[in-house]
Amino acid sequence: MFYRHFVFDLDGTLIDSRQDLADAANAMLATYGAAPLPVPAVVAMVGEGARTLVIRALARAEATADPDEALARFLDAYAQRLTVTTVPYEGVRETLAHLHRHARISVLTNKPQAPTDAILAALGLAPFVDAAIGGDGPHGRKPAPDALLALLAQSGVPAADTVMVGDSWVDVATATAAGIDACLVAYGFGYPAVDDAHRRRARVTVATVDELQRFVA
Repeated sequence: MFYRHFVFDLDGTLIDSRQDLADAANAMLATYGAAPLPVPAVVAMVGEGARTLVIRALARAEATADPDEALARFLDAYAQRLTVTTVPYEGVRETLAHLHRHARISVLTNKPQAPTDAILAALGLAPFVDAAIGGDGPHGRKPAPDALLALLAQSGVPAADTVMVGDSWVDVATATAAGIDACLVAYGFGYPAVDDAHRRRARVTVATVDELQRFVA
């Protein structure tokens, strides 16, 4: 089983961004006088886009606010702390460097485009990424397959030679909808919440990111 195109999720797959996301969410909540949420509670809200995270955080904190206004506050708070504590998972740089010598690398995330690009650059991952699509563009967010299909079209690599790598059910569902293989990463913070049905749909599950190196010719 070899692939010529690896499409990676970002949060929980390439980077451990838990603390910065939680801090940004709590900074947003503080502007409404709400008490902060525990980091694990915020992390459980990640994966379906910033607006969904904000709506869930407001509900959990029992704060009343306009979702669009709250989203703007969250994004402003997050922009100030993109890489304060966020780091690539162990082995990510080395694995991307190895894969990039033999295959195309894309990133598909529900995080907005601007912070996606900024994080990839700041953490030294951008040189290994051929294309990245965030969740606020014209293609919509995962699990809709449109952005993944756009990356496939850009790559020129057939679907049969492409794999979507992620830590959540959203990534598996996106891959399934686009007709490509899915790989789950068990180290990611979204993995514990993946239900059995989506775990079975994944073609493979890896415990560490460097295991992906065996799937490139």
